Amino acid sequence: MSGENENQPNLENAAELEAGAAELNGADDGQLDTNLATLLAELDKARQDVLYVRAEAENIRRRAAEDNEKTRKFAVEKFARELLAVRDSLEMALADQSGSFENLKVGVELTNKQLAAAFEKADLTEINPLGEKLDPNKHQAISMAPADAEPNTVIQVMQKGYELSGRVVRPAMVVVAAPK
Repeated sequence: MSGENENQPNLENAAELEAGAAELNGADDGQLDTNLATLLAELDKARQDVLYVRAEAENIRRRAAEDNEKTRKFAVEKFARELLAVRDSLEMALADQSGSFENLKVGVELTNKQLAAAFEKADLTEINPLGEKLDPNKHQAISMAPADAEPNTVIQVMQKGYELSGRVVRPAMVVVAAPK
C-alpha cells in the first residue's frame, strides 16, 4: 500500500497550493491581465515585423532578378548603337552609284575606322600575334610550316582573334614555325 500512497496526491500540500494560488490570483489578477495583454501585443508586433521583413526580402529578390534580366538583355546596347553608324556607312557605300573606286576605298576606310572605334569603346581588342610565341589560350594553330623562326613562333596570322575585356572571344588562327 505504500506504493499507492506515493501515487496518491497529498491533500495537505494541495490545499496549501490552492491557497497560495488564490492569494496570487486575487492579488495580482489585474497585473497578470495587463502583463498578458502586453506580451500578446508584443507577440503580434513581432509577427507583423517578421511578415514585413519577409515581404521586403521577397521584393528585394524580385527586383534583383528583374535587374539581372535587364542587364543580361541590354548588355550590348551601347555596342549596338556604335555598330549602327557602321551599318549606315556600309549602306551608303552600297548605294553609291558614282562607280569611283577611289570613293569606295575612302568610304570603306572610314567605315573600318568607325568599326575600330566601336570596338575600342566596347573594350574589344584585336589579337594579332605575328612573331610571338604560340599561346594556346589566345591562338589556335591550324598548321606548321618550315621557317627560319624559332619553333612554335607565329609566322602567319590566318584570322585575327579578339578579346573582350581580357577574355578571349575568338582565338587567332595562326600558322607556326615547325621544329627543325
